[in-house]
Amino acid sequence: MVSTHVDIDMAEWTPGTAFYGPTALHDGKEIVQLKILSDRRQQGGGIAWLAKFSPPPGKLIKIVATALSDEHVFNLEGGRATKAGTPARSAGGYTLNPTGQAHSALIATETVSLVIYTGEPERDRVDGGGRSGPMRG
Repeated sequence: MVSTHVDIDMAEWTPGTAFYGPTALHDGKEIVQLKILSDRRQQGGGIAWLAKFSPPPGKLIKIVATALSDEHVFNLEGGRATKAGTPARSAGGYTLNPTGQAHSALIATETVSLVIYTGEPERDRVDGGGRSGPMRG
């Protein structure tokens, strides 16, 4: 097998709707973008990508999913938030969602994560219309 090398700076962000579906759009704008780093699913392996979540101003992105394979998430920038929009976890964190594990996340600020699946990626449900707590009127 040949090694795979990706120049992260040269790789382009692609629409997240291919994996996250139409809910990765908010008012016609992509709120989830991906840089696919490797995809070995055809050879029985997994897929790895950088995911960028960009919540609309004053709103949260809510992700609800069940892992279809082991999912390793390394938070590189930004992080998870509470329902009120305050930071709950910052950059530098790691999460393992094992196969079959139901999980969720709230994201209030632009967040970039390295996500590695050992097999098929989950089909997440993304909602970018949630208002963060401090923005309620």
